[in-house]
Amino acid sequence: MADETLIPLLEARGISKSFPGVRALDNVSLHVRRGEVHALLGENGAGKSTLLKILSGAQSPDAGQLFLHGLPLGHSQSPLERQRAGIVTIYQEFNLLPEMSVAENMYVGREPLRFGLIDWSALHEQSSRILSMLGLRMDPRVAVRTLTVGEQQMVEIARAMTFDAQLIIMDEPTAALSGREVESLHRIVRDLRQRGISVIYVTHRLNEVSAVCDRFTVLRDGQFVADGRVCDHSAADLVRLMVGRHVELLRHRRHRAPCEEALRVEGVSSQPASRTRATSLKDICMNVRAGEILGLAGLMGAGRTDFARILFGAERCSAGELWLKRDRVQMPRSPSEAIRQGITLLPEHRKRDGCFLQQSIRQNMSLPNLKQLTRWKLFVSERRETQFVQKYKAALGISMASDRTPIGLLSGGNQQKVLLARCLALAPQVLILDEPTRGIDVGAKSDVHELIRQTADTGVAVIVISSELLELLAISDRIGVFREGQLVAEVDGESATEQGVMSLMAVGTAA
Repeated sequence: MADETLIPLLEARGISKSFPGVRALDNVSLHVRRGEVHALLGENGAGKSTLLKILSGAQSPDAGQLFLHGLPLGHSQSPLERQRAGIVTIYQEFNLLPEMSVAENMYVGREPLRFGLIDWSALHEQSSRILSMLGLRMDPRVAVRTLTVGEQQMVEIARAMTFDAQLIIMDEPTAALSGREVESLHRIVRDLRQRGISVIYVTHRLNEVSAVCDRFTVLRDGQFVADGRVCDHSAADLVRLMVGRHVELLRHRRHRAPCEEALRVEGVSSQPASRTRATSLKDICMNVRAGEILGLAGLMGAGRTDFARILFGAERCSAGELWLKRDRVQMPRSPSEAIRQGITLLPEHRKRDGCFLQQSIRQNMSLPNLKQLTRWKLFVSERRETQFVQKYKAALGISMASDRTPIGLLSGGNQQKVLLARCLALAPQVLILDEPTRGIDVGAKSDVHELIRQTADTGVAVIVISSELLELLAISDRIGVFREGQLVAEVDGESATEQGVMSLMAVGTAA
């Protein structure tokens, strides 16, 4: 008798999908066994997102067939029908209703009823049982908006359990989580596996693949490349399969003469803004020189993003002074004022704060640079705009069928590259990059790191905020460490260690 654990829970055979001007998937196959964590790997534009949408019922394939427990799934099934069949998808951008409670989000549209009305007692009891099963100490009555990003991720998983999920698809589940929250998520993923629930785990962080995944499938340019057991392959092997070449994210020491100070702040303080869970800043003093890469490390909520938004004029500070090239200037009161002063920000949340999702790639990239692209200061030159877009498309390797495609149809990594091109085109004196490689594959990450170094080599002062310590160690000349709204330390990039920086982040003192 065949071993049941070897029989695929989900099988995709010969899946193909085309969009105008691009073939997203070409004869792709995928096999997910019962009770396994299966990593789906590939660069941005490899076809992962399209395959996930087909599995979830959000899109139909042009060719191929899906099977669950060996039985075919209809192409016309909706996402809700797939959820009822046991396939639940948790996307990178959460689908939660912030003003509703945890319990209401878990059972929205499926609340237990009594005499035609919602049975609140039963709703809270059922929600508590599932939260407890996942090892979560969370009050089902609290509003989702009061939760951290990590806790909201757990609510998404708890909601999946209410569908009696057999397969949970997680798209970049740790992209916005702190180290402690990542550990909690991995614990729950392992617990799901022990319960016989399968997980498709999409990530660009290969250390997570070895930590929680059993098997993997690699896609490249919309085609199946390889699959196998994670334990039989090193991270370098997986990278080569993903990008077709050898890529390493190593420290590159930059030998440069000291340059003049580009930006200095003293005594920057702020009270929490109206944005959810904003952090108070307390007496921040910092400087960055022209041609220098200053990394900012810290746990979630440490205040790094709030500080960046103040420098860009997107948040107001209650106190503080700013110098640009030794000239004392007023703190910018708006992003447009900051841009005029030579300060540009790549925001942390590209979809919320960066992209005009319904507008074209062309419009998103050129919008702040229209003065450079006009004729007679009245009309945008079609030729100049085309040259402008093609220049940055080639420089950053942006994958797109046409620059007139809405940016909302691009993968997350390619959206990030468009926003990065927009920032670089402004020719800033100070470039602030908040999570510049979030959602970008390992091959593109190496390219972005090199682009950051090249930008600094032209004399631009670069401030990089990243939740990945290895990234900061790879590219930073200095690293400033934030903790609870304060700058607690600055360390030299060459001598900094992962353990030392993490200790400063967690307890405020070096290990």
